[in-house]
Amino acid sequence: MNIFSDIAQLAAQGLSLVIATVVDARGSSPQKPGARIVVLADGSLRGTVGGGAIERQVVEAARALLADPEATTRLLETSLGKDLGMSCGGTMTVFLEKLVAAERLLVFGAGHVGKALASFARQVGFLVTVADAREALLTEERFPSVERRVQDPREAARSLPADERCYACVMTHDHGLDQELVELLAPRPLRYLGVIGSRRKAERCRSQMEAKGFGPEVVARVRSPMGINIGGQAPEEIALSIAAELVAVRNGIPCEALPQAKLRAQVA
Repeated sequence: MNIFSDIAQLAAQGLSLVIATVVDARGSSPQKPGARIVVLADGSLRGTVGGGAIERQVVEAARALLADPEATTRLLETSLGKDLGMSCGGTMTVFLEKLVAAERLLVFGAGHVGKALASFARQVGFLVTVADAREALLTEERFPSVERRVQDPREAARSLPADERCYACVMTHDHGLDQELVELLAPRPLRYLGVIGSRRKAERCRSQMEAKGFGPEVVARVRSPMGINIGGQAPEEIALSIAAELVAVRNGIPCEALPQAKLRAQVA
């Protein structure tokens, strides 16, 4: 397997990485231009730029680049003998480029809105996972190019990664199940958590969470009704309004600043 296949697989898994490419090598050096190494946040590697001191320097620089929220590239110029004490004594220039993983959307529910939302979210760059126990609905034909979890959504909520690069939209066919999912997900460090429903359902959801001891800052994170106000009622229009909200949050606009959907009801 070549390194480009590795990069494609790692990106599909939602992993951020740095590609370090030797762009210039003069004198005696362990690798020539074109050599590459891929560095992940945990320090695991694919490929090589020569091993030894130069590779350690490149890996350290790559991990620092991954940790820097602002920088995306770096040029590393090194004299192997003078800077690193290597016996080969040449020079190498390595270009480092950070590839940030696409953010992931977790959709709980494979109904009409879930189907449309998965499609819109894919088109705007999210990696999408859909969870629903109803195998007849969660088919490849209805949900192409997404990860499909045919299982109880509660099991999926417990097992799926749910970190600060994840967004979750709860829209199952059952209000009680929606409530359970919100309560399972609310303590997780999600970038966004929303549940489909009318304003009356939203108020009931928050009241139940408060009665069970969820703190006000946790309850306030739950967005319901989901979506921004575009005046839509059809499933596709609701999904579009939710997708627009997700993009706004991804671009740094807090939910409180968005005009909330004003729907009589939201039906999954």
